[in-house]
Amino acid sequence: MISDLKQQYSQSLKSMDTEEHIDLAFYRPMGFAWAVLFRKLGVTPNAVTIASIFLGIGAGILFYYNTLWINCISMFLLIWANTYDSCDGQLARMTKQYSPLGRILDGLSGDIWFATIYIAICLRENHFSPFFAQQPWLIWVIAVTAGICHGKQAAMADYYRQFHLLFVNGKSELDQASEQKAFYESLSWKKNFWRKLVQFFYTKYTINQEAWTPSFQRLRREIARQWPDGNMNPQFVADFRKASLPLMKYTNILSFNWRTIALFVSLFVGEPWIYFAFELVVLNGLLIYMMRRHESICRHFARLINKHHYGE
Repeated sequence: MISDLKQQYSQSLKSMDTEEHIDLAFYRPMGFAWAVLFRKLGVTPNAVTIASIFLGIGAGILFYYNTLWINCISMFLLIWANTYDSCDGQLARMTKQYSPLGRILDGLSGDIWFATIYIAICLRENHFSPFFAQQPWLIWVIAVTAGICHGKQAAMADYYRQFHLLFVNGKSELDQASEQKAFYESLSWKKNFWRKLVQFFYTKYTINQEAWTPSFQRLRREIARQWPDGNMNPQFVADFRKASLPLMKYTNILSFNWRTIALFVSLFVGEPWIYFAFELVVLNGLLIYMMRRHESICRHFARLINKHHYGE
């Protein structure tokens, strides 16, 4: 029984290459425990994702209050929401219930959590901070700028992680903008209004990811040209994985855990605006470095493929 659960837990993980230490120590085991329970209850991964959205919104609302014990409740709710965010993917892998809608919902859930948190922090600073009360527009400008940067940080971290998984598992959830656009155009506003609306935003999301990564796109084209059947040269797979692996720690820093640690610290010291500063300075610096490094790696390997370094 225990050995079966250990095997199921291992299979519920995407890859040790892309797992973050805090996730492995806490969120993945908690997510797996929820997944085992929800599988027995017949709960779907999408239902878990929707539940995480409501928990995240509840956490965000409570961040408005300038009272530490209320903020501690909001921290607990946000951690709970993230255990569900871990659970939905693990449950999908355990039950083989994959769907494009599930991937879109999973991506949107974190955006909804943090949109609520940002609004709550702005209202809180305008109400309780003498400095921001005198220029209430300032915190909103900072928050909107940080929110835009947050979206870019999370999108690129996920993009690079998914591409790395292609070299670990031979498959990934990496979507192409052209395919997403074609699917969007196939939907009817009359018959599939909500699905088409969600697909509209997801298509824009994938288009932006590709626009920011020209060398990455060139490498994908070279791979498709050189190995149209998808069977990449094993040496190329090993070489790219080795080059890409050191960047995975940066994709993890740009994701949930270190972001929320900064958020929680800012709440404990009673200065929530510090979290925005952390996003704008520290995380943007990591994003720029990660993107420049990954683009350099992609240019290098695209040249090698083009010169037939890995054979015809």
